[in-house]
Amino acid sequence: MDWSFLINDKSSLNVTTDSRKITDGCVFVALKGENFDGNRFALQALQQGASLAVVDDAEVYNAIQASGEYSALLVENSLLALQDLAREWRRYLGTRIIGITGTNGKTTTKELLAAVLNTTYKTHYTQGNLNNSIGVPLTLLQLTKEHELAIVEMGASHPGDIKELVDVCEPNFGLITNVGKAHLQGFGSFEGVMHTKAELYDFILAHNGTIFRNADNPHLEQMYLSAKRSLSASGLTSNSASGLTSNSNAVLYHTGQMPEGTHLVGAYNSENIQAALCVGEYFGVSRETGLAAIRAYVPSNNRSQKTVTDKNTLIVDAYNANPTSMTAAIEAFDHQANGQQPMANGRCYILGAMRELGEYSHTEHQNIVNMLLERKADNVLLVGDEYRETTAPYTIFSNVDELCEHIKLHPITGCIVLIKGSRSNKLEQLLPLL
Repeated sequence: MDWSFLINDKSSLNVTTDSRKITDGCVFVALKGENFDGNRFALQALQQGASLAVVDDAEVYNAIQASGEYSALLVENSLLALQDLAREWRRYLGTRIIGITGTNGKTTTKELLAAVLNTTYKTHYTQGNLNNSIGVPLTLLQLTKEHELAIVEMGASHPGDIKELVDVCEPNFGLITNVGKAHLQGFGSFEGVMHTKAELYDFILAHNGTIFRNADNPHLEQMYLSAKRSLSASGLTSNSASGLTSNSNAVLYHTGQMPEGTHLVGAYNSENIQAALCVGEYFGVSRETGLAAIRAYVPSNNRSQKTVTDKNTLIVDAYNANPTSMTAAIEAFDHQANGQQPMANGRCYILGAMRELGEYSHTEHQNIVNMLLERKADNVLLVGDEYRETTAPYTIFSNVDELCEHIKLHPITGCIVLIKGSRSNKLEQLLPLL
């Protein structure tokens, strides 16, 4: 579709899909899903000041046109129209875009990289968790002519998800943090995870872009070489991309050691830090400047946060969880607990269930229980009925509300506490009690 009537001669766009956030002159795109239909609010959005409503309901469109007061655009699919508009806006601006995906660490890496690049460039980056088929185009539509670089985070839970997103944002650079066991119900297998995440490599290589890759991760190397092999077989590649051992399209970094002086908890963050420093150096930000920015960064949204309360020391990493990140979090927690002055009542593990694992759910939850048993952990509270199918000898709560009531009756004090689980467990509700 020709969006020049919206884009030409503009330095910024104001587009929203939320009828509660209408501002004068904005464009309202009416999205619909299983439980909502933005078309119902299109006329209201126009009455509140929107300059245009993009709808995919003919009756709504006709009603708006019949009013003679407002402007509407009828499209076949509003989501596809939103994505198309975002792609055209991205092309119009020509901003250099760094695409980031991965099973774990992509949001933290995005935040760290934004801190590094903002020392030198006007950088736009994904806010919150706007990393899906709606969030990515909205992130692109927030770009302005002032931005020199953009960091776009891309999430996935099904095959083809990353391809859909890279086709919208068309990144010039790509970084996959790692691959692990997550969303197995949607991907079907770990191999499905690898194949889907590698769709970022496929796009970057096909468009002569640059990949930033952890040289210490064999899965990423396998995915990179496979992507080059597929591109070579397609006949769409130059001679430089046909050598399967060549890193001509890749800038390599190593996991390295966790630097001192950061606010991040867990040695697993070392690879996120090194990724941010590597990309920063590629764009001319010195390692010293980048590291200073990372040391100044304070994590939020319950990711790798250490909080000392009047009752306990809390290690909160409850934004998300899968078998890979859960294992890493427990290992990092134990390492940190061993390295600090012992708390009066020792360690406490509060672990929520890991969701969207499908047929792998029982095995993976049992693996976590086995890990705790090997450590002879005795102060363990588990949230989620998934744990009831395991051999866990620990107290299990069906939901966080039950655990909250338990803690009110049996307060936890003098402990170093790990709080880790999938976002749907809502473990952040525990924080005021700890």
